[in-house]
Amino acid sequence: MLSVGLVGLPNVGKSSLFNALTTGAVEVSNYPFTTIDSNVGVVPVPDGRLERLAERIAPDEVTAAHVRFVDIAGLVEGASRGEGLGNRFLAAIREVDAVAHVLRAFDDGQVAHVFGAVDPLRDARVVETELLLADLETLERHAAKREREWKGNPGKHEGERRRLEAWRVALDAGTPLRSAEADPAAREALSALGLLTAKPTLWVANVSEDDPEGREADLPALAAALGGPSDPALVVPVSARIEAEIAALDPKERAEFQADLGLERSGLERLVEASFGLLGLVRFYTLANGKLRAWEVARGTLAPRAAGKIHSDMEEGFIRARVASCDDVLEHGDLHRLHDQGRLRTEGKGYAIQDGDVVEFLFTG
Repeated sequence: MLSVGLVGLPNVGKSSLFNALTTGAVEVSNYPFTTIDSNVGVVPVPDGRLERLAERIAPDEVTAAHVRFVDIAGLVEGASRGEGLGNRFLAAIREVDAVAHVLRAFDDGQVAHVFGAVDPLRDARVVETELLLADLETLERHAAKREREWKGNPGKHEGERRRLEAWRVALDAGTPLRSAEADPAAREALSALGLLTAKPTLWVANVSEDDPEGREADLPALAAALGGPSDPALVVPVSARIEAEIAALDPKERAEFQADLGLERSGLERLVEASFGLLGLVRFYTLANGKLRAWEVARGTLAPRAAGKIHSDMEEGFIRARVASCDDVLEHGDLHRLHDQGRLRTEGKGYAIQDGDVVEFLFTG
């Protein structure tokens, strides 16, 4: 299950957004540290394809993929040294797959700001600096533990030593490690060390309810400043207040309300879609015993590994997969009918699951 941590300074709207996304009941107040322990909510992934498949096939049971949101305690300057709730904040980030950094991008005299004025770029840099400092400390501790072994066999460990030094140089220069390292093996090493700036990150601009698309907040300029002119950061505009109103509505009324506001998709849909893209995830569907279910896997996942998402026995005993496109199933409504028409493909162990595949796994067991 995808796990996304909502981080940011106090009073930027994290808990309000979390409440709206999960329709939870997290305390929201106009003072710092309302959130002390991390709040966790699991919600179904909005999925129009799944809804259309369910309408066409009419299965006995429908199960969406799910996303786990974690509302992490607000960070302040000095968190890397344990200020505020720093240690708890930093530990919570290490547990999530991706970070959604919430930035306040609207003025409101009724809602205090810890720095007295709204400046999303400054806020982003405050949090990023604390994460950089925490990573530097982690690297220093790790290097100190490894020093004796490095000295005992310098040739064997030279690559590791050089890699850690390169990471230290990058962090000293203010470069988050998600931007400094592209090698898959090195990324695994970053993950094993729990380095915070290596986490895939997007930014959520909490915009005014009068500007739900964030057009007045100059988000392209913010994205360029957070990333770079040629590689802008991923910034998703969401109005926590509007999302709270949407969450309170009957499902049938939500589409009409969004249309009145000119919103094609809810904030939850945009945030989940951005998170899937950030992590390179795709969705596939299974239909067995009257049960239609959505699953998510990394792009490029081979069929046996995807079967293992359902049950480890299916991966170990994988024989082959029968695959149809979502569009074909929507048109013909039945895998057996597609098989009779020769439109159901048979794929082996080397097949990489594609976004929108409807799959039947065959295995020994």
